[in-house]
Amino acid sequence: MTTIDGIDGTDEQLPFDVFARNCPSRETLGHVTGRWGALTLGALREDTLRFNELRRRVEGVSEKMLSQTLHALERDGLVHREAQPTNPPRVDYRLTPLGRDVTGRLMGLIELLEERMPEVLAARQRYDGGR
Repeated sequence: MTTIDGIDGTDEQLPFDVFARNCPSRETLGHVTGRWGALTLGALREDTLRFNELRRRVEGVSEKMLSQTLHALERDGLVHREAQPTNPPRVDYRLTPLGRDVTGRLMGLIELLEERMPEVLAARQRYDGGR
């Protein structure tokens, strides 16, 4: 629910609607379901990781893109960043309770896709062969 100021000065509760252009849930959906967001959340599902550990786990992500992804996920309250006062500095990333909940649902989708990839590959082959 989101609160807006009503005409009479009272606050009105409106449901979030990801299909509405200006709904803030749309931005968060993009962060979660984008390639790097989904992979980063999935990588953090079992453990707290440092930046370079995440980079190794999420093969193909650039340092810049991983940094941007982590900032967005932290801003959305899905990832917690903890800087340790050591030399050199140590920064750990872990899922928040909200992040664990979202990632649990996301992993269901990821697991479904992995299980059904033979069907996906067969569909691609049929599609590409018919062109």
